[in-house]
Amino acid sequence: MSQEIRNLEPKALWNKFADLNAVPRPSKKEERVIEFMKNFGNSLGLETFEDEIRNVIIRKPATAGMENRKAIVLQGHLDMVHQKNSDTVFDFDTQGIDMYVDGDWVRARGTTLGADNGLGVAAIMAILESTDIPHPAIEALFTIDEETGMTGALNLKGGILQGQILLNLDTEEDDEIDIGCAGGIDVTATAEYDEEETPEGSVGYTITVKGLKGGHSGMDIHKGLGNANKIMNRLLFDGFDNFGLQISEIKGGSLRNAIPRESQAKVIIAEVYDEAFVFDMQQIVNEIKTELKTTEPNLEVVFEKMDATPAKVMPSIAQFYFVRAMYTAHNGVYRMSADFDNLVETSNNIAKVIVGEGQLSAQCLTRSSVETSKFDLANALRSAFELMGCEVEFSGAYPGWTPNSKSEILDVLVPIYEKQNGEKPKVVACHAGLECGILGTNYPDMDMISFGPTIHGAHSPDERASISSSQKFWKFVLEILANIPVK
Repeated sequence: MSQEIRNLEPKALWNKFADLNAVPRPSKKEERVIEFMKNFGNSLGLETFEDEIRNVIIRKPATAGMENRKAIVLQGHLDMVHQKNSDTVFDFDTQGIDMYVDGDWVRARGTTLGADNGLGVAAIMAILESTDIPHPAIEALFTIDEETGMTGALNLKGGILQGQILLNLDTEEDDEIDIGCAGGIDVTATAEYDEEETPEGSVGYTITVKGLKGGHSGMDIHKGLGNANKIMNRLLFDGFDNFGLQISEIKGGSLRNAIPRESQAKVIIAEVYDEAFVFDMQQIVNEIKTELKTTEPNLEVVFEKMDATPAKVMPSIAQFYFVRAMYTAHNGVYRMSADFDNLVETSNNIAKVIVGEGQLSAQCLTRSSVETSKFDLANALRSAFELMGCEVEFSGAYPGWTPNSKSEILDVLVPIYEKQNGEKPKVVACHAGLECGILGTNYPDMDMISFGPTIHGAHSPDERASISSSQKFWKFVLEILANIPVK
């Protein structure tokens, strides 16, 4: 990793981020970063322990003169989303992130950067290590598996934390202070089918959808970005209706919280339709590119004739129902909030589609700041897939975070921000899954707020963190610590 990252200001923040990003930390595989964080706390001589689910908690006493202030919890999550470009050779299980500076941005080479939530974690580490930053008593809470299930927050028991105020450092626009967020639920549709032999006189094609931007399935869901699974299904639908196309396999998307950037399908058609099929498909591709020319200028769809035709395919009747269910299943914004301007209330991301060897699955993440609306959309998806014979499972549900406009800590942050920046911050709720709502179920009296530095492209290889924003964020954090209310 380039030394240029460690030379960035504030050095205390960027050096801790560099240390953290040298440790592989995929969701559900946080063993190494847990040990890293425990070793860090112990090396400072601070009380350091993990709870039953393996969240790490580090306690630091108040600095001199701050003992009468309310104790605070500084909170961030240890895991990161692992996404890479298809042409990038990288092993997330063994390699640290390869970072570089690009103007005002820090980026990674062909992978996600891990600024979500690595910059927040690094800020907490820098505060714990500091000897000259005034602050009240601190509990640093580092949760696990935020990105793929909120497991750490969901399993944190009441009574462990002693702080009265929680600062969650996990948002991505530095002019916003978040006081609420969406909840979510995983919707998974599965089915089995009896494969059949490929008919004589068939030719095979590999269809690849690529070049999409991807992004965060909550924060970016309103941007009109292309969904590779939906684009692929549109092609398969037309090919099936007009040329009797049959599917051998599909592999599309990866993580539920990432808008899918790529999908690949292996299909067959009757050889007699070969020329007409390619021509027709290209027409549809051109139409899709025209529709998405503003939001997805780099969209590519590639058709490659296969050397060996697939031996088995999905039966026509099963495929008939599958492509129609996929067409029916909602993707994108479902409803905008009536209470907050420009806030997505409810949405769905058709994140991952796998078909082959007699099995199919479609994995979605449904989000909403309104519990009833969340389940309304989940049931709409359930209905679309059950009509084709799928079994549909709801899992991983977590609550939203109801805004508290009378928050005491909010009254501290707003004037500090205004004094430092000459303008008021945006006090908002967001369409991402922050851990505050979950933590609040066992700590209902804890005053919570969320903020962070500017990060763009989270959950995609285009993820980048603003250097100037990190300086603004660090200055904001230090002033907040110095102004925590008295007990």
